Amino acid sequence: MLKRQFGKLNLLVVLMFVLFSCTKGNGGDEPDPEPEVIIPTSLALTITVVGADATNPNGDGSGVIRCSATAVDAVKYGFRFGDGTEVESTTGIQEYTYTPKGTNDYTVYVVAYSKTNHSITTSKSVTVYVANKLIWSDEFDTDGAPSGSKWNYDIGTGSGGWGNGELQYYTNRSANVVQRGGNLVITALKENYNNSAYTSARLKTQGIFSFLYGKVEVRAKVPSGTGVWPAIWMLGDNITTVGWPACGEIDIMEYWGYRPNEVSSALHTPSSYGNTVNHHTQSLATAEEEFHIYSMEWNESKILFYVDGNLHYTYTPSAYNDSAWPYYKNQFIILNLAIGGNSDGGYGVDDTIFPREFLVDYIRVYQ
Repeated sequence: MLKRQFGKLNLLVVLMFVLFSCTKGNGGDEPDPEPEVIIPTSLALTITVVGADATNPNGDGSGVIRCSATAVDAVKYGFRFGDGTEVESTTGIQEYTYTPKGTNDYTVYVVAYSKTNHSITTSKSVTVYVANKLIWSDEFDTDGAPSGSKWNYDIGTGSGGWGNGELQYYTNRSANVVQRGGNLVITALKENYNNSAYTSARLKTQGIFSFLYGKVEVRAKVPSGTGVWPAIWMLGDNITTVGWPACGEIDIMEYWGYRPNEVSSALHTPSSYGNTVNHHTQSLATAEEEFHIYSMEWNESKILFYVDGNLHYTYTPSAYNDSAWPYYKNQFIILNLAIGGNSDGGYGVDDTIFPREFLVDYIRVYQ
C-alpha cells in the first residue's frame, strides 16, 4: 500500500514538472510581444529641372531632373518617374533623365521606407523639356555662294507649274542670292531679265535633304514694301509623282508686304488648298525691323507653328487620310522671296521699294 502511494506521488511530481515547464516556455499569462512598427514621417520631396531659368522654365533640353527626398525615420527611398520603374536610394538623392521629345508633364513619386519596411508616399508634378537632336542645319556663316551640298534652285518664272503667278524671274546669281555677314541674303531686284520685270531667288533642298517628322527652326528678318512675298515652307518629296496639293504643303512662315506686321502659317492638302481654311495669322509688330524665330513641330498626329517660341496655330485634322493628312512622307525645305503673284491682295507692286532683302540667320532641323 505504501509503495502504491509512493508511485502515485512520483507520477504527480512528474506531471507538475511538465506543466511548470510548459507554462514557463510561453511566458505564463503574458502574450507574445508585438513586432516593432516604425512609420516614417515628415516626407518632403524637391525637384530641380536642370537648366531651368526665366527663359527656359522647363529646362535646358537635356531632360535631366534632380530629386531630393527627406523623411524622419527613413532608411531608404524608392523613386518612380512615370515609366513604372522604381529606383532605390539610401540617400534620398536621385537624378533621372527623361527622353521623350518636346515638353511633357510627369508625376514623380517617392516612397520613404523605415527599418521595419513600413512606408509613406508623396508625389510632385514636373514639366520637362527635351530637345530634339539636330539632324541638319545651315548657319550661313561663310561669305559667298550658298553650299551646293545643301541647296539647289528653282530657275525661271514657274510657268511650268510651280509658280503662283509671280512676277519675278528666279536665278542663282550672286546678285540675287549670297551668304554675307552670317546671313543668307535673298535680294529682289527691279530689272528686266529674261522677259521678266523683277529677279529674285528660290532655294530648296529637294533631292538633297528631306525628313519625316521633327522640328524646323528659322531665324529670319522679312523685307518691307507692297509686293514682297517672302516664305519659309515645305513640300512633299512625292510632288513629282502625285503633284500638288496631294504631296502636302507646310507653310512655316509667309509674309505679304501689303499686310505689314502680320505673319502667316498654313497647310495645303487635297481637302483644302489655295485659299485654304487651314491657316492662322499672327501679329508681329517688329517683323520688318528685327529678326524673329519661326518654327514648326510635326509629328504623327499634329503640326504646330510658333513665332519666337509662342505657339500660334495647331493643325489636327478631323480625319487622317490622304485628303486631310498627306503628312506621313518626307518633305523638303524651300526659302524664297517672290514679287507680286496670286496673293498680292490686288495691291500690285510698289516699284520704288527695290532692292529688297530677305535675311535668314540660320535654319535648323531637329528630330
